[in-house]
Amino acid sequence: MKALLQRVTKAQVEINGNTVGSIQHGLLILLGISPTDSEQVARKLAARVAGYRMFSDAEDKMNLSLSDDNGEALVVSQFTLAADTNSGRRPSFSSAAPPAQAEPLYLAFVEELKALGISVATGEFGADMQVSLTNDGPVTFLLDTEKS
Repeated sequence: MKALLQRVTKAQVEINGNTVGSIQHGLLILLGISPTDSEQVARKLAARVAGYRMFSDAEDKMNLSLSDDNGEALVVSQFTLAADTNSGRRPSFSSAAPPAQAEPLYLAFVEELKALGISVATGEFGADMQVSLTNDGPVTFLLDTEKS
């Protein structure tokens, strides 16, 4: 499972011109799910995201987590993060989990963030979405459970 974390001052997701999720200060989280991922992996990654220190403290050091900083999360499923891009000029999506497997894991990730006290907004799984954000810093990190 991969989570692309972007520290934002605001972010929103629209479907057909209608805003379905928006946040102010916090993280835009793009989530990619692979066939080998499980609910345990989703919950573990959510806990890591909630505690990942990427917000500035009083000394302008990245010492605060989303939980510490009372930030919000906007979680958007993005199967393209799971693409195999190691060869050729076109990505292969055979390494992305099929929707029937990915959606419950996406929802488990969202529910775990909520259980950890994070205010969470979402996109709509599988929809064609337009995501806009103001990246703060810019600060962006990729967390990959297969590499940890």
